[in-house]
Formats: sequence, C-alpha cells, structure tokens
Amino acid sequence: MNDQNGKFKPYIPADKVMPEFTPMSVILGVILAVVFGAANAYLGLRVGMTVSASIPAAVISMGVVRVIMRKKSILENNMVQTIGSAGESLAAGAIFTLPVLFMWAAQGEGEAPSFFMITVIAICGGVLGVLFMIPLRTALIVEEHGVLPFPEGQACSEVLLAGEEGGDKSKIVFSGLGISAVYKFIADGLRLFPSEIDWSIKAYPGSGIGMDVLPSLVGVGYICGAKVSSYLLSGAVLGWFVIMPLLVLIGGDAVMYPATQAFNTLSTWDLWGNFIRYIGAGAVAAGGILSLIKSLPLITKAFSKAMKGFGHKGETAVRTERSISLPVSLIGAVIVTILLWLIPGVPIGLLAALIILVFGFFFATVSARMVGLVGSSNSPVSGMAIATLLVAAIILKATGNTGIAGMTTVICIGTVICIVAAMAGDTSQDLKTGYIVGATPIYQQYGELIGTVASGLAIAGVLALLNAAWSYGSQGLPAPQAMLMKMVVEGVMGGNLPWGLVFTGIFLAIAVEIVGVPVLPFALGLYLPIHLSIPIMAGGLIRLWVEKRKFPSETRRKEVIDNGVLYSSGMIAGEGIVGIILAVCTVFGVEMSLGGILGNWGGLAFFAGLIAAMLAFIFGGKKNKE
Repeated sequence: MNDQNGKFKPYIPADKVMPEFTPMSVILGVILAVVFGAANAYLGLRVGMTVSASIPAAVISMGVVRVIMRKKSILENNMVQTIGSAGESLAAGAIFTLPVLFMWAAQGEGEAPSFFMITVIAICGGVLGVLFMIPLRTALIVEEHGVLPFPEGQACSEVLLAGEEGGDKSKIVFSGLGISAVYKFIADGLRLFPSEIDWSIKAYPGSGIGMDVLPSLVGVGYICGAKVSSYLLSGAVLGWFVIMPLLVLIGGDAVMYPATQAFNTLSTWDLWGNFIRYIGAGAVAAGGILSLIKSLPLITKAFSKAMKGFGHKGETAVRTERSISLPVSLIGAVIVTILLWLIPGVPIGLLAALIILVFGFFFATVSARMVGLVGSSNSPVSGMAIATLLVAAIILKATGNTGIAGMTTVICIGTVICIVAAMAGDTSQDLKTGYIVGATPIYQQYGELIGTVASGLAIAGVLALLNAAWSYGSQGLPAPQAMLMKMVVEGVMGGNLPWGLVFTGIFLAIAVEIVGVPVLPFALGLYLPIHLSIPIMAGGLIRLWVEKRKFPSETRRKEVIDNGVLYSSGMIAGEGIVGIILAVCTVFGVEMSLGGILGNWGGLAFFAGLIAAMLAFIFGGKKNKE
C-alpha cells in the first residue's frame, strides 16, 4: 500500500514496535530450517529440484504462534519463515555438488568428505550468500519496489497478512504432511506395494514406462503447474519412446561405449544409464549455459544496481531501514573467504578462495535480481554452477592441480558458489516479504545467518545418512544434478566422457531452444527417468483441472488453488521427513518389509487414493455451491 505522497507504506508502520526477533521465533525457525533442509535435500537428490520453504514455513509458524501459543505478531511469524527458509536454500546448494565426493569415494578415488569439511563449506557458503546480498537490499528491494515482483516474497507476505485476518491454512499444510508421511511409510517402510512401478513394452523393444507412485512428485507437479510438467514429460518421452528404441533398432547386436553388452540385450534401465543419461547431461548443461547467455543484459543491469547499492549506509534511525552496514558485510565476506583458505581439512587454496570471492559476488548479484523477476524456483543455479565448475576446472588443470585432489577442489568451489547463489536468492525473497509486512531488515539478516548456521550443522549428517542408506547415483537416490556436475568435472580433468552422446544432447537443447520450448525443464525430463516425470505430470494435470473449473467467485477460485499449493507443500515435507527416518532405520538395519505383496496394481490403487485425498482437501474448507 502507498501513502498520500505515493510512497510505499508497510503493513506494520516503521514507528510501531512489535515482538519480532524473539527466542520463540529463533527456536521455531531453527527447527524448521533443519526439517525443511533435510526434506528438500531428500527431494532434490531424488528428482533434481527443490521447492521453496518460505510459504509452508510461514503457515506452520502461524499455526504454532497463533493457535498453540495464542500470540499475535506478524513480525514473529515473518522471522520464523525467514530463518526456516534458509535451510531449504542451503540444502539446495549443497546437494548439487557435494554428493560427487561420496561417489568418488565409493569408486575408490579419494576419501568421503568429513562432517567437518561439509559443515565448514556449507556454513561459509551460506554466510557469504547473506553478506553479498546486504549491499543489494536498497537497490533491489526498496528502489525497485513495483518493478521487481519477487513472486515468492509477495506470495509469502500474502500468506502472513491472511494469517492476521484468521484462517486455517496451517491445517491444510499439516494434513498434507500427515497423509504423505503415512503413505510414504506404507510404501517404502512397510513396502506393502512397490513405490516404483515399471513395465517394459515387448512389442516396442527398448521402450518402457512406469512411475514412482509417491506424494512428493505429485506435489512438485501441482506447484510447477501443467506447462512446466509437460516440458519435463516431453523430454522423458523423447528419451524412452524415441531415442532408446531407435538405439536398439539401429544398434542391434553391436556394442558401443560406455555399455559393455549389445544393444538388443540391454534392459531399459541399462539403455538409460549408458546412453540417455549422457545425452540428457549435455542437454542440461547447454540449457543452463543458454539461460546464462540470455540473462547477460540482466546480469549487466544487476551489476550496475549493485554498484549503486554500495552508496547506501546500513544504519538509520528508521526501524524498517536498519540493516547490517556495508563495511561489516564486506569485511565479513573477506574474513569468511580467508577462513575457507586457512582452515585445515578444507581443500581450498588461495587460488580457489579468490575464484570463490569473485564468482561468489558475481552470481549472488545475478541470483538476487533474477529471483526478483522469475522467482527462486526458476533461477538457473545449476547453470551458474556448471559455468563455475568449467572455469575452475580449466584454471586448476592449467596450473597443474589435476587428479582426484584437483577435482575435489573444483567440486568444493562449485559447492560454495551454488550455496552462495541459492542463499542470496532466498535472502532477497525474505527481505521483500519483510519490506511489505514492515519487518526490521537487520533482524532478518541476523535470522538468515542463524538459519544458515543451523542447517549447515545438520546438512553433513543428512548427506552422510542418505548416502549410507541408498548411495548416491543409485536408482533409489539418483542425485541427478550431482551426477551432471560429476560428468562435467571428470570430462574437463580426465577427458573420459563419451563426448558424442554429450554433444547430441547439446544440439538437441539448441533445437528445442530454436523452437521456443524452455530448455531446462525439457532437458531435465530427458535426463531423469520417465518414472519421475509421469507422477509430476499427474500433479500438473490436477492443477490444470482445478484452474479450468468454474467457481462462484474469483475469491473462491484463488482459495482452492492456494489450498492445493499448501497441501502440496505439506506432502513434499511429509515424504521428505519420513524419507530421512527410513534412512536412519536402513542404516541401523531395521527391516519392516512386506515384500511389495500388492504389486504394481496395488501401487496404482494407492496412488489413486492419494490423489482423491488431495482433491478432497483442495476443495475442502468453506462450503460452496459449485
């Protein structure tokens, strides 16, 4: 809202002081940071994408603060979601790269990363992301209010404002969480039915179809929508129904690297693992780089705004303008970078630290502005990571830093940059939410730092636990983004990639770009098994059906669509939490399996019941005359 002079006026005026940075908000925020960080780590390692935790964190906060504790402070709720969403962003950055080190250790190359090393890299990367965003706040959040939409930040502020007026949004999130948790336990804990159903098509050799009948994938599809889901599925269809059968048809009894058997003897999973995965990797890499090229005007403008932002001081008498000062943020960033260089046990030398400092600020600036335009979910963090890995690998190889030691350093550089970009984007969204509701920026910045440290301390355990339970790169935990980063680094350092397949994917991506289809979701669909794209498409179709229905009012229409987003967020969180619990059980040898006695058709029946429950909660709430 604006005042009489046309100047923006926050919901809570600058001269009004309310409970904000309280012990309760910090404790609850830290809990949510760890929980959502772990849940998103699990989700990202399964399907290669994560979802924003800001809105579900805000809703859960309202449920606890308003309903359980009988308190009413929108600024406390905002602080909880600020701290809580930091865990998701840090996890998103860490899972893109760090699993590569576990994979190399499993191959007998080097040692698995220590808890200490992962924790230091994660926390330092997160702190750098927050500190790099501080000089940009005035330029991006304040001066361009109304120009940069910051979609998740705006949506989160709407949820918080709706909470001030009452409502039961938190019940929807918790319902989705509970049903998803029970479903996941039955599917992958008790194993009453297989969570992945699969059929090969004998009449069309080389092709196959199936789906992972899991709630998180439906939730991802609903949140992404039908259009993005269809791009994912189109890539999967091209891989599993065009390229794979074509390889069998043309290849026959020939053997081609990297496979060791004839084409006509390979299963669908062998065809995918030996050929489609490399074609998809080339497409994803090309998609990420194309996204960066198309963003060059935006990058130039972001740097220009950043330079202007350096002229603003942090300290001011106005509560809603108080921020960590520029000298503190700059000195802090330099100190953190030096620590990365000097702390023993972290394979980052002086050259690597300088690369991190330069690329870190560069991509933090890019990420913060791009998030303001297209949202956190659409920010090409993977493209930034690939660009960083390519440059770092070329520089280190040219300076004689090769072998497993050099590759480990490259991955560590990429990890820090990934986390920096993800955290800068998350911080900018949270600061936008705070700007709208009237929060104190310096308290939010403190909250981001607290959430970073909390989730950084937890992420090492989560990564080690998931690897011990399923191992990265396996069918149970494919870690698609990390596999892509592994291929990039090995390809530059060792030259052992099947480049013909990679270039096939690159030119496929270029062809798709020429046609006008968004490359990254298409390429990700080609890279991932079709079993993930189909349930995501199911969620997208549910969203499409809901949006196309007739409603008695636009208010009711928005309410139903928002119910679906909240319920989907709960489903993703519920499956992620139980996934972590089951990983613990697996590590300690706890076995509850019923052997999938209901079979594939039982899995389909349960999946249909899951969708029916989802629709019931989406259309629940207020009675209507539809």
